[in-house]
Amino acid sequence: MSGELSAGLEHGELNFEGALRPSRLGEFIGQAKLRKQLSLLLSAAQMQQRTPEHILLAGPPGLGKTTLSMIVAHELDAQLHQTSGPAIQHAGDLAAILSGLQPGDVLFIDEIHRLSRNAEEMLYLAMEDFRIDIMVGKGAGASSIALDLSPFTLVGATTRSGMLPNPLRDRFGFTAHFEFYDHDELAQVVTRTARLLDFGLEEPSIAEIARRSRGTPRIANRLLRRVRDYALVHDNHGDLDTVREALALYDVDEAGLDRLDRDVLFVLVERFGGGPVGVESLATSLGEEAETIESVVEPFLVREGFVLRTPRGRVAAQKAWDYLGVIKPTTM
Repeated sequence: MSGELSAGLEHGELNFEGALRPSRLGEFIGQAKLRKQLSLLLSAAQMQQRTPEHILLAGPPGLGKTTLSMIVAHELDAQLHQTSGPAIQHAGDLAAILSGLQPGDVLFIDEIHRLSRNAEEMLYLAMEDFRIDIMVGKGAGASSIALDLSPFTLVGATTRSGMLPNPLRDRFGFTAHFEFYDHDELAQVVTRTARLLDFGLEEPSIAEIARRSRGTPRIANRLLRRVRDYALVHDNHGDLDTVREALALYDVDEAGLDRLDRDVLFVLVERFGGGPVGVESLATSLGEEAETIESVVEPFLVREGFVLRTPRGRVAAQKAWDYLGVIKPTTM
């Protein structure tokens, strides 16, 4: 491959990454009720020439929270500033970000439930009164200086809304709850992405990818790109056989379960007899982080009826036993 062609392909891929994200609410696929609610909030603020209320985006990963934060800024014709909870280790880090905001700016904090305690307390005052108190000096000679902030809109995103302290949650004027996508919505996502990739896909192929995408647009786009790569390398077209061969290669089965999903079910059934078992014990047995199990794997398995959450721990549902081809003991 020539250097010019290689550079061209690389440039095209970078452009594609940006093009995947819609820039307007009207271009955003799915979450119909949420979009109407958000459109009303933004339109009312613009009509009154005021800064919109703070917005909390809550839901499983991959459903479009980051994309929607960018859309909020675009719809308001405002500057977007992005950071994340783990990146803000000290209150001073947050103070530096807040003091640099201009009137009407949008501040997006991903994984906001992971903010440090000191940063959270600073954020309370900033969200409510557009003001922060900065400590100057140390020890007995330390003093507090009030610093006024420009009016801004905070957009926080979280996959674990239950971990947000009530004082922080209550300061958001609007909470958007993301739902998993249905197959028709995912088919629209796949169709749009395939068009941007200039990759011809037959209708059955689109439906197959959508069906295996776990109700998540991010996964749908990832699977589509793997199918595209497979077809390119094997000089195939986007027919149904190609889709099935590509997804089989990447361990995504017909139910949309991947290797980690199957490992969770196997350990739950074979090692713990179907449960109940705590998520920490389950994660340790798999060599994974408990947060990965809770935020990435578990929502889909619970939604699809493979796993049940109980006060005593996780329990394998009958569907999990049937999926693994294991007979459930009658004593359970």
